[in-house]
Amino acid sequence: MSPPDALPPWRPLLRGAREREGRSPQARWLQLATVAADGTPRVRTLVFRGWAGATALDLLTDGRSAKPAELVHQPAVELCWLLPRARSQFRLRGCLQTLSLEQEQRERERHWQMLSPSGRALWGWPPPGEPFNSEAAFPERLPDGSPLPDHFQLLRIALNQVELLELTSHPHRRRCWRESTGWAEELLNP
Repeated sequence: MSPPDALPPWRPLLRGAREREGRSPQARWLQLATVAADGTPRVRTLVFRGWAGATALDLLTDGRSAKPAELVHQPAVELCWLLPRARSQFRLRGCLQTLSLEQEQRERERHWQMLSPSGRALWGWPPPGEPFNSEAAFPERLPDGSPLPDHFQLLRIALNQVELLELTSHPHRRRCWRESTGWAEELLNP
């Protein structure tokens, strides 16, 4: 059995696929699927913000959006990470991880400081999903030293299953790894 902090076998494959994307911003975009309180699906694109250990990843969101409430209702999610140059699609299943208040605050502060002034600006905009007001302020930058807004939220997703669909050959190749099997690789029909 490998140590708990050892990288699972799918992590180098994901890193390689992301590297093939070069400097394209798409290499950091993934789609998050959640379930709304009424049972209907929701999907949106977020930016990958980094790994938290071997099998958990960090995303950021505006706490005034619907995502946080949806995740309280149903913390299980699926992420889809399409990397077109690598012709690879990663499907990542997991659950919102609950952090202690101290750890969550520390991680929020760390991510806030890592953002560029233009990246921080999104949290200075009016609440997402509300009616547009042409007179509202939409800053282009929030300078270094700007206070951390309460609605700046961290979503740490602990992964428990990863599928990779490789669209590079005929037939396509599909593999799956599950935490419950020690991340052993399983070949699947594409």
